Amino acid sequence: MSEKTLTVSAPSRIEPGGIEAIPADRRHGSPWQLLSTWTAPNLEFATIFVGVIAVAFFGLGFWQAMAALVLGSAVGALTQGVLSTWGPREGLAQMVLSRTAFGYRGNILPAAINTVMAGLGWFTVNSVSGAFALSTLTGMPPVLALLIVVVVEVAVAFIGHDLVQLFERYSSFVLGAIFLVATVTIFLHADLGVVVDGSAFSFGGFTLAAGAAFGYAAGWNPYASDYSRYLPATVRKSTVGWAAGLGNFVSCVVLMAAGAAAATIAGFDPSDPTGSFTQSMPPVIRDLTLIAIAVGAVAANALNIYSGAMSFLAAGIKIPFALRRALIALGFGVVGFFLAWSAIPDAGHTYENFLLVIAYWIAPWLGVVLVDRFLRRGTEIGSIVTEHAMYRNSAGVISFIVGIVVSIWLFSNQTFFVGVVPAAVPEVGDLTAIVGFVLGAVTYAVLFSAVKPRLGGPLTSTPADVVGVDAADDVA
Repeated sequence: MSEKTLTVSAPSRIEPGGIEAIPADRRHGSPWQLLSTWTAPNLEFATIFVGVIAVAFFGLGFWQAMAALVLGSAVGALTQGVLSTWGPREGLAQMVLSRTAFGYRGNILPAAINTVMAGLGWFTVNSVSGAFALSTLTGMPPVLALLIVVVVEVAVAFIGHDLVQLFERYSSFVLGAIFLVATVTIFLHADLGVVVDGSAFSFGGFTLAAGAAFGYAAGWNPYASDYSRYLPATVRKSTVGWAAGLGNFVSCVVLMAAGAAAATIAGFDPSDPTGSFTQSMPPVIRDLTLIAIAVGAVAANALNIYSGAMSFLAAGIKIPFALRRALIALGFGVVGFFLAWSAIPDAGHTYENFLLVIAYWIAPWLGVVLVDRFLRRGTEIGSIVTEHAMYRNSAGVISFIVGIVVSIWLFSNQTFFVGVVPAAVPEVGDLTAIVGFVLGAVTYAVLFSAVKPRLGGPLTSTPADVVGVDAADDVA
């Protein structure tokens, strides 16, 4: 397909269809657009809050916290870059690509988890932070602010991929400038030598902070190829990986650093993180920062709703409407609004728990899909991810469940459940993500050899357009 026949971006047009593969004549865009795609959604208060809890809740000094936050963010950004390179080859969404590791039916489990986490979980916590910022800025009731934020979020996701990409691009410039000024202001008032609880280095606090940072950065991993699948198949994979990974990493580290620094300022109140974060700022910078927090929530949740709808369809649910993805996104917005409304009275506690446990399922999933991709190197996958292929692979589901259950049972260290190891030795903190990833990867490698799931043909036999991926892609 020549470059001249590729379509151009159409941000005002509602994206039709669902999760079907993007054909060659609809491919467009540059790999470097992923830099802003994965920068903008991290320019929000959730990112800042990860830095806050590293110091205020886990008792780390600023530099100790930064070491943990950089480590966790780097690993999550690395996998984001790797997964993003998978989209252009077949033009498929991330949870559709997950079918090779789990089978068509087995993929329902991770797709359903991601649907709940993206379309409802992340949507709820981000909408609440955006609503509180808008309410603080304007004085309007939080529920009215929440309604405004949700309507804008849903509108962007409803229209679809090209508007989402355009919104992220311009948001990254505006939000980046505001948050850079806010971060400099915070550092001018911070006392980086302070350790909140007066303790020495805590390995447990370090693992908790690194796990939270990894969970946040890797929280975008199940969406990665959703936003690279429209790129031409001929794009350079290394450019795709660098653009996506750097966008994720730099934005996470800068805003987490701002949160960690803010927690060292005298009078910081963890129960009111938004108000405490902006309290030392001049009025103009404070108001701009509150606006940025509200817009940042939209930037993040446009992706969450869009990819939540994609995951819902990747579970194989047949919805016979041409605008099925858009309608599902609208439905998530309605349900998410009421969930966010119910979370407002205890937003801080809800936020903390969600940020800390997101990695519990992503790490085992990553272990499985990365090993699966390695074992399938040199083979095509278009022939096994379609609905009609009814491809099966029990190795993925078993490995995923083993990774989640065993790692949480042994190493979880959260308010709702403390695993066997931290109960006996609290100093270990939380190693659930590391253990879950290793267990998922090793178990899958062993079972793959035993189960011997079907492989596709040689990579050179990859069809130009993969047909039959969406359970309803025969709908015009």
